[in-house]
Amino acid sequence: MARQQPPPWVHAAFLLCLLSLGGAIEIPMDPSIQNELTQPPTITKQSVKDHIVDPRDNILIECEAKGNPAPSFHWTRNSRFFNIAKDPRVSMRRRSGTLVIDFRSGGRPEEYEGEYQCFARNKFGTALSNRIRLQVSKSPLWPKENLDPVVVQEGAPLTLQCNPPPGLPSPVIFWMSSSMEPITQDKRVSQGHNGDLYFSNVMLQDMQTDYSCNARFHFTHTIQQKNPFTLKVLTNHPYNDSSLRNHPDMYSARGVAERTPSFMYPQGTASSQMVLRGMDLLLECIASGVPTPDIAWYKKGGDLPSDKAKFENFNKALRITNVSEEDSGEYFCLASNKMGSTRHTISVRVKAAPYWLDEPKNLILAPGEDGRLVCRANGNPKPTVQWMVNGEPLQSAPPNPNREVAGDTIIFRDTQISSRAVYQCNTSNEHGYLLANAFVSVLDVPPRMLSPRNQLIRVILYNRTRLDCPFFGSPIPTLRWFKNGQGSNLDGGNYHVYENGSLEIKMIRKEDQGIYTCVATNILGKAENQVRLEVKDPTRIYRMPEDQVAKRGTTVQLECRVKHDPSLKLSISWLKDDGPLYISNRMKKEEDSLTIFGVAERDQGSYTCVASTELDQDLAKAYLTVLADQATPTNRLAALPKGRPDRPRDLELTDLAERSVRLTWIPGDDNNSPITDYVVQFEEDQFQPGVWHDHSKFPGSVNSAILQLSPYVNYQFRVIAVNEVGSSHPSLPSERYRTSGAPPESNPSDVKGEGTRKNNMEITWTPMNATSAFGPNLRYIVKWRRRETRDTWNNATVWGSRYVVGQTPVYVPYEIRVQAENDFGKGPEPETVIGYSGEDYPRAAPTEVKVRVLNSTAISLQWNRVYSDTVQGQLREYRAYYWRESSLLKNLWVSQKRQQASFPGDRPRGVVSRLFPYSNYKLEMVVVNGRGDGPRSETKEFTTPEGVPSAPRRFRVRQPNLQTINLEWDHPEHPNGILIGYTLKYVAFNGTKVGKQMAETFSPNQTKFTVQRADPVSRYRFTLSARTQVGSGEAVTEESPAPPNEATPTAAPPTLPPTPVGATGAVSSTDATAIAATKEATTVPIIPTVAPTTMATTTVATTTTTAATTTTESPPTTTTGTKIHEAAYTNNQADIATQGWFIGLMCAIALLVLILLIVCFIKRSRGGKYPVREKKDVPLGPEDPKEEDGSFDYSDEDNKPLQGSQTSLDGTIKQQESDDSLVDYGEGGEGQFNEDGSFIGQYTVKKDKEETEGNESSEATSPVNAIYSLA
Repeated sequence: MARQQPPPWVHAAFLLCLLSLGGAIEIPMDPSIQNELTQPPTITKQSVKDHIVDPRDNILIECEAKGNPAPSFHWTRNSRFFNIAKDPRVSMRRRSGTLVIDFRSGGRPEEYEGEYQCFARNKFGTALSNRIRLQVSKSPLWPKENLDPVVVQEGAPLTLQCNPPPGLPSPVIFWMSSSMEPITQDKRVSQGHNGDLYFSNVMLQDMQTDYSCNARFHFTHTIQQKNPFTLKVLTNHPYNDSSLRNHPDMYSARGVAERTPSFMYPQGTASSQMVLRGMDLLLECIASGVPTPDIAWYKKGGDLPSDKAKFENFNKALRITNVSEEDSGEYFCLASNKMGSTRHTISVRVKAAPYWLDEPKNLILAPGEDGRLVCRANGNPKPTVQWMVNGEPLQSAPPNPNREVAGDTIIFRDTQISSRAVYQCNTSNEHGYLLANAFVSVLDVPPRMLSPRNQLIRVILYNRTRLDCPFFGSPIPTLRWFKNGQGSNLDGGNYHVYENGSLEIKMIRKEDQGIYTCVATNILGKAENQVRLEVKDPTRIYRMPEDQVAKRGTTVQLECRVKHDPSLKLSISWLKDDGPLYISNRMKKEEDSLTIFGVAERDQGSYTCVASTELDQDLAKAYLTVLADQATPTNRLAALPKGRPDRPRDLELTDLAERSVRLTWIPGDDNNSPITDYVVQFEEDQFQPGVWHDHSKFPGSVNSAILQLSPYVNYQFRVIAVNEVGSSHPSLPSERYRTSGAPPESNPSDVKGEGTRKNNMEITWTPMNATSAFGPNLRYIVKWRRRETRDTWNNATVWGSRYVVGQTPVYVPYEIRVQAENDFGKGPEPETVIGYSGEDYPRAAPTEVKVRVLNSTAISLQWNRVYSDTVQGQLREYRAYYWRESSLLKNLWVSQKRQQASFPGDRPRGVVSRLFPYSNYKLEMVVVNGRGDGPRSETKEFTTPEGVPSAPRRFRVRQPNLQTINLEWDHPEHPNGILIGYTLKYVAFNGTKVGKQMAETFSPNQTKFTVQRADPVSRYRFTLSARTQVGSGEAVTEESPAPPNEATPTAAPPTLPPTPVGATGAVSSTDATAIAATKEATTVPIIPTVAPTTMATTTVATTTTTAATTTTESPPTTTTGTKIHEAAYTNNQADIATQGWFIGLMCAIALLVLILLIVCFIKRSRGGKYPVREKKDVPLGPEDPKEEDGSFDYSDEDNKPLQGSQTSLDGTIKQQESDDSLVDYGEGGEGQFNEDGSFIGQYTVKKDKEETEGNESSEATSPVNAIYSLA
């Protein structure tokens, strides 16, 4: 919901009105009210109870208070009046009770130690501060002592005691060598919580260094060092062979006897420990043994609290944070090695200093009203409660008949002006105390409005909004709302009035626009104010940018067209990869688009259009993918081979400073490729020892650089050289350099608050690394509070990276802060992050669900959105569950599996698609949040209309022979309506040539069909689809099988006669003479097209099915010249030349022609006509006109040209380039037919002509004559 941010006084007034109903309020911060209304004192700031100060600084004890009139201050020291005027070093700040003790002119701070308490007083009462115990920090010196060398047998346990001088506060202990090198600690050697250094077993290498205990004092920031211990290890193996350190049986190899574990601390088998509630419990077990024992922790009768337990010091310590009563019980640590195990039991008792259950709050009453102050606390042992009034015990105060004390409660009846006072509640036990002030103020104030008059509130349509009307009065006024100055009080339905008087409108509509009047009334009068509400249309992107793929260098345009309320100023901005987009000179931002010219690889990414007004915004995102050009490799040849550079060497640290150091190195050889960069890496030994991190990068021209460092890091550096070939090996590490500690300068990042259950909130963050810890014992102060109520902050100290807040309301916002802290101090004030407690299942379902059928496969849904307070979490989506109840076709089984459609966001409509046509459906809707689904809406039923069917199933094409093709199919799997028939389309094709398309329609019951082929060579492509009243559905396509090789026609001999056509138009694979002898009466010669306008078609036989069919024919294919119809003929097909049978046939013909030519030379003297009948087995028929003389020739009775020729425009016959002709075998181009048209005559004419000329060799050159001569 977009709304104007109210001024600060609105929050204060809202808090006032809310708290007034509970009897615990404060006077509003409005200056006019503050100046007019009287108020007893209230302590606003004070020092901590245990106040430790630095002796080098002036002492400051804080005490500040407010009231009207302004209060005066005085102090007590050790329960006696502290006369400030008598001590020249002590002064009090102006308009404050803060004490300042100045030592610039001398004096000892220790003289001012004691217990101080501040009193703030005006004529209406006295408020008290806590009892502040002032102590001066102490950093005593270590006593001088001479330590003899510690003699110990190898393998024996050893404890080096620290015994630091008692400081205030206690110092931080750590062990180092006399050369200030830290002592390496592991599970064998470690420091205990008491500061002592424990050796589970001493090894020979332990005597290579000495051991000095160091104490760092907090206030003085000084480190005191104890005289070092020197070890003398007695051993059976005097040589410290480093190869034995990783030996699997190191102790046996060195002759050290193995032994079972025993505890060094705590001693014995049992101990006890007491801890206060809310503190950290630290349990410690340190054991000796050979080999070094492992430590494991357990709790009797239960598990360790996984969310609070943390193992420290190599599992030797168990820390449980924020201890509560359920953490009491018996814990035991188990020390074990291969020789055995032992355990130590620690009985933990949890006590508690007093903590509030009900802290008394200020009470403002009207004359004659009743009220109460409640002071309820708990602790262990149970705390006692003591009441005081104006700093004096209640028992010694003047009697008040209107006041009654009942244990932890004071009841006031019929209060009057004289009842005003400040009451103190002190609850204490042996572990501490709590002190709270609460005043009772009696006011009689007529109602007053605290907000400006005639405010203007603008809100977006369909959003939820709240109209605030802050007011004040005593007695507390009642508030009523009216619209447009008339009508009844607004409450109920779309309106809800809160206890503080705010009016909430649950869903804004156009008719809600108008003037709203709030009226506050009490017995002293009334006051009113007006709020004008304007309803604006939402901002919506109706044409969103789309995902695009573009080549590099092209232009891309991303559209973003927006519809918004014209009275609001629209602003359109673009984001790239969720960050602000810099509009370069290659980009052009227009009102409704973004254009990118010359797209480059860096332009790839997600682009988000943000359309915003001062009230709302809308987003739309698209992804741009840039296709890079393929890189063209260069062919440069290097004069010398190039390689990676050698590693840098001789690293040196100089200019050592607190936060910086200079690193210098000597470059290695660049191996014929110049060094471009140096990468400096560092390693630290506290958080991630052995892991190297990049620190900085420097140009290849430098070999010395100043490195900026973080506090409290034990640095070690190395350098890597880089050239165009690659990176060198890392250099050898530099010496270590530890920086001094400091408070953290940053806080953890990625702070989140999310609920994992409906009644909790898990606060998580990314822990800080070693370079941002800045000091030891890094921890995090976690604070949280309800966002609406603005309660006091709750806080906890956490060592890990998560904290769980329990017993939270369902999905309410919290303000969260996480602050880093180490032993040097706290980090900066953290930012406030808004988190939410856990979600619960939604309580309401969408109402008024309406279904509108769009088509046979889609519906439109519309519903009323649920109120936000019923979602109980973040509304993820509306979800529709739907299932197919039945089909409108009888006896058709359907799956009733539930499906779902999601509609993300808070929207009132959506579309469900991919439904089955001609079906009955049921649908329910739910609201979905992060927890899950809410209740289901009323079930809606709807029916989808008829649609087109799916493809027929199992479409099969079989070819039992060369003449027929059988088709079979099954009904569609999804008829999607009532079938009215099938449509079959088919076409013949051969290679790249396609014939005419034919079509057949069938009844819905027919599932078979037979096609009579007109051409045994061509294949057929069949397309089948089913039909309903709506139209044809999805088609399925199959092809007939390829014909076998032996059935494929071959090229005819050169003297090919006209071919008879019966059931087929193809030529069989027999020789020409045999074809000529089997002439039928029904023979029709197959001829090419004579004129360009003549069409050649093929014949397809009718079907053999008994079902009634309707045959339709597509327009015939038109061919011109010699082009044969592509569906039925294979003459001149280009792909025949690649067939094996054709190649073999051509080779046989070539061989035959060669033999004939040889024979021709032998028979060259023979001529004339040759009898064919005597040489052939096939007899001539009686109709043969040449039977008498035994000769046979072909006739051309119809005067048609030979196949393979075409008619020119003048009627002459022209030879075609691709056809064979007998003229090719003659001796010239003059060969023509005789008058009777016989081929024989063609050659006898030539022979007679040559005989006349005396040439007798012409006949022998004719291959045809040669064939007859062989006969």
